[in-house]
This record gives sequence, structure tokens and C-alpha cells, in this order.
Amino acid sequence: MASQLSDVPDHAWLGVPIDARSLFAPEHTALMGTMRGLAPADWGAEAVPGWTVRDLAAHVLGDYYGRLARDRDGHREGPVFGPGETLEAFIHRINQEWVDAFSRVSPAALTDTLDVIGGQNARFFEAADLASPSLGVSWAGIDPAPMWLDCARDFTEYWTHRQQIRHATGQDTDHDPRLLAVVLDTFMRALPHTLREVDAPVGTQIQMRIGGPAGGTWTVTATESRWSLAEPDGGRPAATVHLDAETVWRLCTRGIQPADALTHARINGRRDLAEAACQIVSIIY
Repeated sequence: MASQLSDVPDHAWLGVPIDARSLFAPEHTALMGTMRGLAPADWGAEAVPGWTVRDLAAHVLGDYYGRLARDRDGHREGPVFGPGETLEAFIHRINQEWVDAFSRVSPAALTDTLDVIGGQNARFFEAADLASPSLGVSWAGIDPAPMWLDCARDFTEYWTHRQQIRHATGQDTDHDPRLLAVVLDTFMRALPHTLREVDAPVGTQIQMRIGGPAGGTWTVTATESRWSLAEPDGGRPAATVHLDAETVWRLCTRGIQPADALTHARINGRRDLAEAACQIVSIIY
């Protein structure tokens, strides 16, 4: 099957557009509640491999500034790709440079700045034109991407980083279904790209069924040129993967590996297709 997915002007294969605009403000409020509730020792806890809670908070602030500078203010200066540097290497390098630069900033100052700039960022997204072209979403295989997907992608990143801070400081995942439902829906938009090298007869369907209040069912279909989330559910999927929401979001952000996720899965039908779908990753990894 074709591996190039970015040549479809209407992006129909991505499925029904997501509108995450109204959720940036409540997500920001939740983040600030988490940050202002941290004890002094919490800031040094490891949030992700190699980064403390303070490092991760600085990274989120960098994301806020980058979005506002680029898309609100039209600012085009900043880091550029090095010779032969891949997208993944570039992103990891500039993220680390930003985090290193913020090592001199106190937790109190960082928290206050997050509050101010995060509020501006939420207001930017609230006014976004979802039909306009925007930044590519590499894990969905599309560049440029429609703004609705770019917007939803950023929402999932903010939500994920908040959970990582919560886990680092002894708190459980926030399963508020208003927010988690959109996170899961966005993550599932990686399925067509995940399956791009999987050959199957036209009409073959794989279903991902996620349990719980924030869950749902996503059906991806083999078409003549690509896998698509736009085709109707035929009622007879070749494979169905049943997973819980906690396992899915950790899988999509590589908090756990596919082999671990599969131990939590209930699979009906072809295991090879189920295993292929569970290779899904919805971040730059």
C-alpha cells in the first residue's frame, strides 16, 4: 500500500475533524493547579527519562512561546536544522537547549510565567481557524496538516506532560473524560500512518475499542491507496483490539511498549493485524 499520505487535499482519510479549541483553557487551569500544588522536593523528581519536573515545565513553556511566536506573531527567527539532521534529532536538540537555558530560572518564576504565557496560548487556540493549513503532524503522516489536527496534537501534548508531572509527584492520571476523550480520539488518528506498510485486501477493517467513559471505537479500513478512518464500519472487522484508556494513552506516548500493551489487550480475529495496530505511536519518538 502507498506510504505517502499527504497527497489528499481534503484529508478525509484522517476521519471526522476534532475541535479541541475550547479545551485549552480548562487544560491550562488544571496544569496550573498541579504546578502550584507542588512541594519544593517535587521539582527535582524525574518526570521523563533525563528530565525533572522543572525541566518538563520549562519544555511546556517553550512550546507555548514557540506557538505564539510562529503562528500568532509571525516570528521566523530561531533554531534551524543542522546538516543532515532529522526532524526527530532537531526537535530533541532544540528542546534540550531550551531546558538547559532555563536551569537558572526558579520554580516560582517558571510557574508564574507558565500561567501568563499559557493563558495567551489558550486564547490563541480558541480563535484558531480549524480549516486552515498548519504544521505537519509526522506521526499521522501529513505535512502540512489541517489546523484541526495540529491544534488537537498540541492539546494532547499539554495533557500528556501534565500527567507525567502528576505521576512523578505521586498522583494518578487525571481521567476527566472531557479532556481524555479528545486525547484518545486524536491519538487514534495515527492509525492509518501506523498501518501504511501493512498490505491487506481492500475493505479489510481493524477496530480499536477503548473502554471507559472517555473511550470509543475507531475503525480503520484498507482502501486502494491507503488505510483510512473515513470508511463506514462494515460490522465484520478482520481484527478487533480491546484496550483500556490508561494502557492506550501510555502506549501512544511510549510510556509502555507495544508488547506490554498487548498483555492488557483482548483480541478478536487476526492477531497479526492487531499487533500491527498496536505499534501506534502518537508523538515524535
